[in-house]
Amino acid sequence: MRRFRFDEGGDVAEDIRGKYGYDGDMLSVYAGNTGAVVHKWHHYIPIYDRYLARFRGTKVRFLEIGINKGGSLQMWRNYFGADAVIYGIDINEDCARFDGQAAQVRIGSQADPEFLNALVDEMGGLDLVLDDGSHRMPHVRASFETLFPHLSTNGVYMIEDLHTAYIEKYGGGYRSGANFFRFARELVDDMHRWYHRKGLRHPELGKFVSGLHIHDSIAVIEKDPVHRPVHSRVG
Repeated sequence: MRRFRFDEGGDVAEDIRGKYGYDGDMLSVYAGNTGAVVHKWHHYIPIYDRYLARFRGTKVRFLEIGINKGGSLQMWRNYFGADAVIYGIDINEDCARFDGQAAQVRIGSQADPEFLNALVDEMGGLDLVLDDGSHRMPHVRASFETLFPHLSTNGVYMIEDLHTAYIEKYGGGYRSGANFFRFARELVDDMHRWYHRKGLRHPELGKFVSGLHIHDSIAVIEKDPVHRPVHSRVG
């Protein structure tokens, strides 16, 4: 999407700081990146920090789908710290050269449940997922349906570059039934199952979704204990 490309001679940090009023550590980690290339939309930076900051300095088990040029794994290592268990997957065998640098790298398809299940076993569980993979609608959904049930309590599943949900070559389209945001709406309906009689569309997923946040091209799905809601009057 060349029309959205930032001027290569511009000040990345200043653009993010000025537009989004954000000047936290995630900005320093991204804008100050050296070595392997990392490519991100600028409005993602404060969104990352909003949902992921609480995992910094912990032994968080983090999986990034899609490695590209390797810089994002380096960025996440710098952000989360030395104790984090970080894995990246990609279907491109060339990405194997990044294994053991900032993270562990495994080669395989994000749409392969057997591969993903074995990966979670190797990681010893899963707390965070960032899907920056093929951005194709069938792949995005396949990964989510396999990995979200593995996510730990209080875990976060983030899918980015979802503008592809509107692009036909990625399996999407404005009125396409495969558009991820249509599926997201079904998860919202499942979250509100207490208030309608239509039942759960995705019982293995929806009854565990405690929050679903939509930002420009990013969906954030939170997994927490979900209880039957009650209300009271106090005072």
